Amino acid sequence: MDKIKIRKGLDIHLKGAPSKSIESFEPSLCAIKPGDFIGVIPKMHVAEGDKVKVGSVLFHDKNNENIVFTSPLSGNVKAVVRGEKRAILEIIIESDGNNDAIDFGSVETFPETSLSTLSRDKLIDKMLRSGIWPMIRQRPFSTIANPNDTPKHIFVSMFDTAPLAPDNDYIISETFQETSLQMGINVLSKLTDGNVYINVCYRDTKFCVSTDAKNVVVTQFEGPHPAGNIGTQTNAISPINKGETVWYCYLQDVIAIGNLFLTGKYDSTRIIATTGSAVKNPHYYKTRIGADITPILDIEENSRVISGNVLTGTNITNDNFLCFHDTQVTVIPEGNKYKLFGWLRPVFKRFTDTNTNGDTRPYIMTGDFEKVFPFDIYPMQLIKACIIKDIDQMEELGIYEVDAEDFALCEVIDPSKTPIQKIIREGLEFIRKETR
Repeated sequence: MDKIKIRKGLDIHLKGAPSKSIESFEPSLCAIKPGDFIGVIPKMHVAEGDKVKVGSVLFHDKNNENIVFTSPLSGNVKAVVRGEKRAILEIIIESDGNNDAIDFGSVETFPETSLSTLSRDKLIDKMLRSGIWPMIRQRPFSTIANPNDTPKHIFVSMFDTAPLAPDNDYIISETFQETSLQMGINVLSKLTDGNVYINVCYRDTKFCVSTDAKNVVVTQFEGPHPAGNIGTQTNAISPINKGETVWYCYLQDVIAIGNLFLTGKYDSTRIIATTGSAVKNPHYYKTRIGADITPILDIEENSRVISGNVLTGTNITNDNFLCFHDTQVTVIPEGNKYKLFGWLRPVFKRFTDTNTNGDTRPYIMTGDFEKVFPFDIYPMQLIKACIIKDIDQMEELGIYEVDAEDFALCEVIDPSKTPIQKIIREGLEFIRKETR
């Protein structure tokens, strides 16, 4: 087993870590939000009032009709929420409490669906029909993986180093999902001609992967955040060059893939952690993808609810529906209480908060980004290239190796409070649209 030590980075320690207990929470409402998927243009299959099962198709992507998005609950389509220019923002499902699910065929009930006999195309077809496919994304651009491509490698990050992140070692040990995890890894190993890299934290003890799966490589990582990021792991193992594609997913995605083949059902369950200093009782819940978490949020007033972590998450204060890929909810004080002298106040042994403490500031070149940025590229220069939309320069500086989340720490330590992640995301989108 290889071991890689990440030396650059920064661990951010916050109050509100979840206690080690898992409580079941079946939501009455769930929402699937097309905005959670980069580049997806939804084409609806259902209307308000329609009945659905777990695994029923809600919409497909107009750019690829084979990529469908399915219901995490059985019940009724309560609302199709639209925004400007009638863009679809949310499809809200109201549970009937039965969790009736479509049967896509399991290994036990349909022996012909066993992995030993299924071709790669048949595996992908089953994953597409069930709606599990959007759990697999690709770099560059972090779009949903293109099922028509064959990736150079597949990367699975089994741990998270973000602030207050869920403890995946605890989750796998408490939920007894080792069989599902192994099945998911076996499936992934048939989707690439390269390797499936299972990346674990050097401290974790529960991730014992069978060597029966072909071309599976387990790699231990040690070091501060962002050691748990896919981008950091990819850069350390097999950097992405222009024209190359890698696929990636995370622990609970792999378990869901495994359960699809073991049970024949779309597994929409998720173990999530409620975290943060504004949560009165932070701990773990077993719930559903896109759950309305309002009933389980016992939080302080004037708080910000984030789906995900404080560095890269999405503010969901107004609706409280989990984003599709997130397994963490962070609640923090809103940060709208201003202090005397603002940015002139001396600050010792702590980071600045969410206030800018003044107007927009000039972009200050400090040379500090390189201290927390573990990639072998120049972050400041790449940010500048993204600002001016210089594709040639972005490519030369390694744009295909990174995503917005890889610059989160740069944003934290930036004295200018520049929206660096937004700049990188816009740069990636500019290239994606120009080159497709």
